[in-house]
Formats: sequence, C-alpha cells, structure tokens
Amino acid sequence: MNYWAVVPAAGVGRRMGTEIPKQYLELAGRRVIDWTLEVLLVEPRIRGVAVALGAEDPFWSRCEHASHPRVQRVEGGEERAHSVLNALQALAETAAPDDRVLVHDAARPCLRTGDLARLIDLASGAEGGLLAMPVRDTMKQADDQGRVEATLDRSRIWHAFTPQLFPLQTLRDALERALAEGIAVTDEASAMEYAGYRPLLVEGHPDNIKITRPGDLELAAFYLQGCS
Repeated sequence: MNYWAVVPAAGVGRRMGTEIPKQYLELAGRRVIDWTLEVLLVEPRIRGVAVALGAEDPFWSRCEHASHPRVQRVEGGEERAHSVLNALQALAETAAPDDRVLVHDAARPCLRTGDLARLIDLASGAEGGLLAMPVRDTMKQADDQGRVEATLDRSRIWHAFTPQLFPLQTLRDALERALAEGIAVTDEASAMEYAGYRPLLVEGHPDNIKITRPGDLELAAFYLQGCS
C-alpha cells in the first residue's frame, strides 16, 4: 500500500498576532513547518508530501524542505478543506485512488515518529483513522449564556489530533460532498463522518500540540527536546 501526506499551510494564523504566518515562526532554531515536514519525510512509507500554500506565499522558498524531491507545492484554497482538496487532486496525478493519505497540520511540529508509525499500522483500513487523545478533565456543555447545561461522559470524548489517514479518493469524495452541502468541515474526519464512515481513534501523545497562540511556541520548544 502506498502512502502520501498532505500539509495544508495556506492559513495566516490570526490568533498568533504576528505578521508572519505561524507555520513560519522560529521554533528552537528552525521554522515550525521545517519540524513538521521532517517527521513526515523520515517515515519511509510516505512516498511524497503535498504542501498547500497561498498563491503569493513569500516565505516558503526559504524553508529547509522547499526543494526536497519528495515535497510538492500546490496552491491552497480559501479554507482548509479547499486546500486539502487541491492537494488531493495534485496527488491523484501520481497516486492511485486507494492509496492512503495522511493529512497533517503544518503547525503541529511535535508529532512523534512512533505515533505516526502506529497510526499507519492501525488505521490503514477502508474507514481510516486519526491520532487522538482521551480527555482527562471533567467536560462541561454550556448553554447560550455560558452556563453549565450538562456534564458530559468523558470516557467517550477525545481530543482530535493530526495526522488523519484515509483512502485518497474516499476522502476526496467526502470533502466535496460536505462542501457542496454546506457542512462545516473542521477536520478531515468530520467530512468522513458526514459521509457515513467511522474512523478509528488511535491514541497518541499529548505533546502533539498545534501552535495557535504565542505561548504554544515555548511549550513546543520544551516538547521537542523529548519527542522521538
């Protein structure tokens, strides 16, 4: 079975409050996206990586992996789902419909190689799967006024991470259907769920954080000292 990776990186990361998109911020002497791509490229089963970028992105050319023979630049879209679809379309020129694709956030630089390998080992079935982690805190559901409406059963609630792994054509069809029907697609698994699939949750490590706010950079630098 062949594996490919998609990294949507066309976002600007407004919550970071920086002029540079978060995937290009410096993290422990490298750019965030350089850490992210390296983990994917060292996995021997991944044949290539499609990185979806803004059409006028001025930062990518200075990244470590911009000229890597297994890295392909594609044009991103208005939203994450559009960027992923563009990348899947580009990969389809080389990959087979049943090849597996791993979609990974550009701003998740702390992915462990062991978690990536385990996801591939366990979630390569027809319905795919994603890295995730069971919640540990008591979870509350709020009403419209911000008051507690209910206490949720945390034994059935997980934090969704990336990568998320699915068959190329199945994911492409699911995303196209969700977008056409106006369904909010927050990750690839949500599109697959809407199409009737039940992806496998594969437990990963909690240090697979997404860089979203300024304090996350310091935390990610700490985690990178021990990621393996």
